[in-house]
Amino acid sequence: MTKPPIYPWFDRSFPQLLDSRLLPAILERLADTPLRLRAKLASLPAGLLTLNPMGKWSVQEHIGHLLDLEPLWQGRWVDITHGAVTMREADLSNRATQEASHNNSSLAALLDEFEQARQASIVQLRQFRAKDLEMSSLHPRLEQPLNVAGLAFFVAEHDDHHLAYMSRIIERHRG
Repeated sequence: MTKPPIYPWFDRSFPQLLDSRLLPAILERLADTPLRLRAKLASLPAGLLTLNPMGKWSVQEHIGHLLDLEPLWQGRWVDITHGAVTMREADLSNRATQEASHNNSSLAALLDEFEQARQASIVQLRQFRAKDLEMSSLHPRLEQPLNVAGLAFFVAEHDDHHLAYMSRIIERHRG
């Protein structure tokens, strides 16, 4: 059976100013990403986790990428709640992920580091006050304003985008 293609990340569009009342449900998605990763990858052989299909990222590099971006998300939430006109830029070349050698790390270490970083994001998001949730900043690539809930949704979708790629690698190369 042919699987539908995974939509390219940079071709995605997002709602501008998401209803802040959706944030608790989005927080659940964000908090569960480390658990979903552990469940998905628990019984896989190391060789499959570090396989680079067609020169693209391995499963571990996808996890590392999520870890590498967590400080960006945390900084962007600060940008929004401190009234920045435009959020800080991302490195769209993903240099940090390319140079990090995530395949040389153990899966357990990557998952633990990601879980700790994500937990820090969840703590940060839960500390915002109602007035913070109504503020917005311009997303530099999307060229549209996002509020805290909108950026949280963006991050949750980004997580799922990479989980989908990991699933494809696993499905195609599982023995």
